Order: sequence, then C-alpha cells, then structure tokens
Amino acid sequence: MSSSLFSLAGKTAIVTGAAQGLGQGIALAFAEAGADVVCVSLNPSDETVAAAEAHGVKALSIAADLSDHSKLQSVFDESLKLTGKVDILVNCAGMIRRTPAKDHSEKDWFDVINLNQNTVFLLSQIAGRHFLERGSGKIINIASMLSYQGGINVPGYTASKHAVAGLTKAFANEWAGSGLNINAIAPGYMATENTAPIRADQSRSDSILDRIPAGRWGTADDVKGPAVFLASAASDYLNGHILNVDGGWLAR
Repeated sequence: MSSSLFSLAGKTAIVTGAAQGLGQGIALAFAEAGADVVCVSLNPSDETVAAAEAHGVKALSIAADLSDHSKLQSVFDESLKLTGKVDILVNCAGMIRRTPAKDHSEKDWFDVINLNQNTVFLLSQIAGRHFLERGSGKIINIASMLSYQGGINVPGYTASKHAVAGLTKAFANEWAGSGLNINAIAPGYMATENTAPIRADQSRSDSILDRIPAGRWGTADDVKGPAVFLASAASDYLNGHILNVDGGWLAR
C-alpha cells in the first residue's frame, strides 16, 4: 500500500482548539503529514504554529471566541488567506462543566451546548458550503465516549456529544454524494485538561483504568494516526462513521 494514501501534502486544514490537548496533537499530526494548518483557539496557538512550521509547512494562529457565532464566518475567511482554500475542518474546540444534574445551572447548560453543539453545526455549515463548491472536503468532529453513554455530573456535555455524533451522520447523509467525507473521532479517557479533575480523584481514576483494557489513559499522540487517516485519501469511502479511540473502553 502506498504511503501517499495518507499524505496531506498540498492540503490546508483548520483545527479548532489547537492551542493545547487533542487539538494541538491533531494540528501537529497534519503538519507532519504535509498539510498547512490554521490553528483556531480562544487563546493564540503560537506554540502549535511554531511546532507545525518546523515541519516545513505554513501555519497560522487565529485567536477567536468560537462561542460567538458572529465571528465564525470571519474566522473561516481569515483561514482562507493562508493558502486560498481549505480542505479539512476539525471541530475539536469544546468545554465541559461538571455539576450534578439537579444543580446544573442554566448558564452551564447553554454555554456547553452553544460551543460543543451549535458551533460545530454552524462552522461545519460554513466549511461545507466551501467544500460543496469544490466537490471535495473532509470534516472531522470530536465526539466522545459520552456520545454513547450518560456519564456522571456532565448532563450538558453528554447531550452535546450525542448531538455531535448525530450531526456527523446527518451531514454525511447529505454531502457524501458530493465528494465530502464527514466522520468523527470518539476519544476515550484522555489525559487532557478536561479530565484533570477526575484524574486527581484517585478512586475515580483507578475505577476508570480498571475498565480500560489498554491499562492507561490516552494521550494526544493516540489520536494523531486516526485523525490523519480520516483527513486523507485513505478514508475516501468512509462516511458518517464514529471512530472510537478508547483503549478498548467500549469493548468492556
């Protein structure tokens, strides 16, 4: 099998949430595979950009509050300035608020739904129009184990990640016939900022590790290969799929 199937040379990718964590890992994986990358985060992604450019590609940092939907079109337009086109969108930016359902505030609910669900829909819609005009494009959404399960103390996050899985399938149904691929990665329990509170709870952390057949928390490096696969020609006949990268969690 030719390695060119997995090459992203000549491609331009937007990765949201690219300043740290999984988004940073994905942006750097794309750069390693030859793609130019636009790194969008609430705070500047200077570290990610510098590391990407070390691979000989172009990179751009855009600092934007993606929960402000009036900014989304300008974020996409600014991204176009890097190479004049966009081939890949990764919707990785997200948030989590941990409160029992009976105490979960209206603000927490709407903040999480707004960024994790509404922004994913609206930014995919903007990118999708660009892709449909060109007859090709890849959208990779970041789902979750909580796209399948209920979780504990995270009702808003759970609802939003179920929605991400559904939107992935809905967009795929409409756009696969036009040369677009819309898929998602559902990371398992990853050692990121989002999971710091439960990793700090030794009892909770141990119970999670006991269920993961791989016996460890995942890292940003664990999503690099799956992300490149979904962004590359190797996945051209994959549509509406949720790829679980979970160390075997769901197998239990």
